[in-house]
Amino acid sequence: MSIINLKVNGRTHTVDVDPQTSLLYVLRNDILAGGPLFGCGLGQCGACTVIIEGTAVRSCITPVDTVQTFEITTLSGLGTRDNPHPIQQAFIDKAAAQCGYCINGFVMEGKVFIDNNPKATDAEIKLALDANLCRCGTHTRILAALKQYQQGVQA
Repeated sequence: MSIINLKVNGRTHTVDVDPQTSLLYVLRNDILAGGPLFGCGLGQCGACTVIIEGTAVRSCITPVDTVQTFEITTLSGLGTRDNPHPIQQAFIDKAAAQCGYCINGFVMEGKVFIDNNPKATDAEIKLALDANLCRCGTHTRILAALKQYQQGVQA
């Protein structure tokens, strides 16, 4: 076990964990940060995505000791229920979630992509999010939510 300091959603947290523990487990079990979920455990589905220093990262395959000097943002760090971030509001407005399990990944990955590519085409957005899995089939609404967010970023 090692003492690890993490900056999550603007707050510093100290945990005593094995340095190779996945960031996802520390976020969910020790810090109790909302947002990232366990999906596949292999970095293939996107449910565990967080933003680290402006990059979308799969937290299930990220050892906690590799990120202790970086700012980590989870879905709950973007906005609140009463004051959602514009991308969260877009997902609400477009009713983009059915079961909701995948939405964390689409929101976090979509935010990073659109922030870095505000003029991306629908095809580019779809390609950027191709590695996020949704079994419910709400892809059309997810794309509509991302386009709404994109319009706000462009404004």
